[in-house]
Amino acid sequence: MEYYRYRGDCLCPYGGKLPEGSVLVEEPFSPLVFLVERDPFVSRGYFAIHSLSELNEPEGINLLLPAPKTEETGALARFVEANGASVLNTAFQRAFDVMSNYRFQLQIPSRVHVVGLGNVGGTATTGLKLMGTGLKEIGIFDPNQNLCLRYEAELNQVLPARDDEQLPPVTVLTEQELFDCDAILFTAARAVPEIGAENSGDVRLMQYEGNQELLRSYAKRARDCGYCGLFAQISDPVDQLSRAVFLMSNQNEDGEFDWRGLLPEQVRGFGLGVMRARAIYTAKCDGIRAEDIRAYGPHGNGLVIANAPNEEYDERLSRALTHRAETENLKVRAYGYKPYIAPGLSSAAVSVLRALRGDWHDGAVPMAGVYFGCRARFGAQGPEVVREPLHQELIAHLTNSYSALKEFNGK
Repeated sequence: MEYYRYRGDCLCPYGGKLPEGSVLVEEPFSPLVFLVERDPFVSRGYFAIHSLSELNEPEGINLLLPAPKTEETGALARFVEANGASVLNTAFQRAFDVMSNYRFQLQIPSRVHVVGLGNVGGTATTGLKLMGTGLKEIGIFDPNQNLCLRYEAELNQVLPARDDEQLPPVTVLTEQELFDCDAILFTAARAVPEIGAENSGDVRLMQYEGNQELLRSYAKRARDCGYCGLFAQISDPVDQLSRAVFLMSNQNEDGEFDWRGLLPEQVRGFGLGVMRARAIYTAKCDGIRAEDIRAYGPHGNGLVIANAPNEEYDERLSRALTHRAETENLKVRAYGYKPYIAPGLSSAAVSVLRALRGDWHDGAVPMAGVYFGCRARFGAQGPEVVREPLHQELIAHLTNSYSALKEFNGK
């Protein structure tokens, strides 16, 4: 192996391209980055590893299981085990810029911009204002200018819960300012199905075509401005649209893929938080500890809730929890209301804030070309997911859910 110094990082070519200005060094140092070049359609762009065995590991549901044992015993294997490392896919043209920005943003307060002030967007913005004491700014944008002015006025009149806290200011954005931020929350939707539409099928998937077209211009803007921050996809269907915005950002004017847009890890779907919250809410009478409950897969059909991940996994109980989490929103619709408060807070405001703070949260992350919901975080070495032993029956459900999402992407 050879090692190079670049922008304070130690680069180790492993099939990937070295950037200009790299200087050869004798020994590895931290942070260590392995450079690979893999198919951008079905490969991750930037991620953390804690063992050399993860460097060549196939992508898929197996990424949720403990990493395989490494057979390497040399100095490099010991270095990675002791310090961790990153993997960067240089097939993406902006890989080094995104990695540098990622490292920088971990150290400073975030500027968050919200696109869309409908029911979910307005609730999410309110939650960010109240809970986002570490944020630098909350920018808001909506085609309805008066709605923007209303939220700017009202939210800037909110007092902190403690005198020693400072709430972030809320500012109204122009379209040109949208991507001048560290995280953009896309909550806009063409049309949320009315009460009663649930009788025709999954109300989330009904929104795919319209919301994909709505996203297209934003994906192009992210590409054109060289956006290096987080694109938080919140409008439905979250998981499928996360994949769509990633792909659209990487197409040139002729519709060809040139991989000059967003890296897959720059897009994260935020819809799973409310599903785990609903499972916890409906499990109150079952004596299940909230910390044991796991949520996986999409925000909708294909969701998998587990009462526990491994030995204590109960198939009957987990199926019941999954059904309750999937249908809890229908109860609110039956009361005559659109269910947006819990999603706006649990999936959007709370989960995004946890993500920006580097904490574990529920989100849809890229796995071999599929955005799959699980427990994840933006760690010091790069994005990573919780890896733990899983019950065989649970693995079977996750495999089916993953396959359905992959099939959707093929349509």
